[in-house]
Amino acid sequence: MNKQVSAPHPWVTAYPEGIEWDTAIDTTPVHEQLLASCAKMGDATALDFLGATTSFRRLGEQVNALAGALQSELGVKKGDRVALLMPNTPFYVISYFAVLRIGATVVNCNPLYSLSELSHIVSNSGATVLITLDLKATFPKAEKLVGEGHVKKLVVAHFPDALPGLKKILFSLFKANDIVKTANSPAAPSIISFEELITKGKIPTSVQIDPEKDVAVQQYTGGTTGIPKGAMLSHANIAANMSQIDKWGCGIFYPPSKIVAVLPFFHIFAMTVCMNVPLCSGAQVVMLPRFEMKAFLSLMKRTRPNVLPTVPTLLHALATKDIATAEILAPIEVAISGGAGLPSETREAFGKKSDAILAEGYGLTEASPVVTCAALRVPSKPGSIGLPLPATDVRFVDLEDPEQEVPQGERGELVLKGPQVMLGYFDNPEATKSAFTANGYLRTADVGYIDEDGYVFLVDRIKDLIICSGFNVYPRAIEDAIYQHPAVDETNVIGVKDEYRGEAPVAYVKLKDGQSLTEGGLKDFLKDRLSKLEMPREIIFRDELPKTMIGKLSKNDLREDYEKNVKAGE
Repeated sequence: MNKQVSAPHPWVTAYPEGIEWDTAIDTTPVHEQLLASCAKMGDATALDFLGATTSFRRLGEQVNALAGALQSELGVKKGDRVALLMPNTPFYVISYFAVLRIGATVVNCNPLYSLSELSHIVSNSGATVLITLDLKATFPKAEKLVGEGHVKKLVVAHFPDALPGLKKILFSLFKANDIVKTANSPAAPSIISFEELITKGKIPTSVQIDPEKDVAVQQYTGGTTGIPKGAMLSHANIAANMSQIDKWGCGIFYPPSKIVAVLPFFHIFAMTVCMNVPLCSGAQVVMLPRFEMKAFLSLMKRTRPNVLPTVPTLLHALATKDIATAEILAPIEVAISGGAGLPSETREAFGKKSDAILAEGYGLTEASPVVTCAALRVPSKPGSIGLPLPATDVRFVDLEDPEQEVPQGERGELVLKGPQVMLGYFDNPEATKSAFTANGYLRTADVGYIDEDGYVFLVDRIKDLIICSGFNVYPRAIEDAIYQHPAVDETNVIGVKDEYRGEAPVAYVKLKDGQSLTEGGLKDFLKDRLSKLEMPREIIFRDELPKTMIGKLSKNDLREDYEKNVKAGE
């Protein structure tokens, strides 16, 4: 039977069988869901970290123990901000849910941020407690935050405690230099041991939480594009997005599924899709602290996970490296690509190695984060970022006048409404106001269109749009053309100032191993694939292209490179 749908929601007719757009959304706070899952799943494995496993029962006990200690030993109260500065480890999972359990707010910190960026995030949020590891990759910055007066207390976990027996011994023998002796730190008087807090066995007192109003996570966005803003995500926002993903997943996040968590939990995509959704559904999460090909392939062979949330650069590596064989990747049933646009060449190359459904999704921090996604159980339209999730309303508005909706099929700025949309930016009413249209739709700054079947397609970011001789030039269209050359491994296109045209595109290119190509040769290849306005003014070859912590190719780093190195050398 065909579904009847009103014109504003054309995507409903394209929904996979068994999924309804107009459906009830669960907004039970995530920590309540997690603890219920722990009680239900008992001794089943919740976390696998490099072979060290944590049962659901043990996870629940540790969450409650840390929650009680944060209350009684550190005086953390409802509404207080607690910063987390660490890669993926069991310590992160325990800390995250413990903070939410007592009504405090998680402030995620990217360990790769500069000290000035971290100082702004911690001071702006008002976090006085920070939880980190004693690794040299994280502790020195935490130590300096104490020295600057931004943080009063450091809770420090001993990294080797997360490792299985033999690996713990080997790490202590051969990588002892990676560990900081915190007793010698100037911040020592402010340091409290994570293990010490857990072993106190404190029972947390109950806290009354209003899911719609109380902030669960204050997620900072824009750290590399200006002053970071704290998006306030309520308990209901996060739970709603989990419920939407659960309904869209048709059971993929339930046991016996195993979900790979190689993307960092401090990033909103991984926090929701790699941690919250599977753990609250009773599924196992297999973790790595960061992506390294050999470690990832070892994890695949040892645990045989079937769900892989990922980013295009990671998919590209799996598709093009011979060491990542089809046999090793065979357990993957579903790969969910997000964080950046998925090049068709990467999709095709991955499809030659894996029979998994490759579903491209889309989201943003301010939407907790998922907005649209391709179907996870059946094939979807290639090139699309899928359909709006249940209870999510999307529209496209004029690039010059966001109050004016554009007709179906025409390009505009994507705007949305839904229960996953943030409360606003912390202590920034002006930014909050500008983030929404007059009728309450969240502006995304992403350009795209919706087709007659309700599938959403993205063209580019508004801030990445190149205005060339008065015309809109989209970097992604140029990148897609460059990727068609068989010698190209990665490419990223930026706009630079041009005296004649106002702006002009510049392409950075990394070639595949053993390949050679000249600027002239690539331009000859592109001349029938791009217009004169789209043709890059310059093509710059690099051995590596800069990436963000989550693995996205970074245009911001390339803009800085161009100003400092290329333009300065003219």
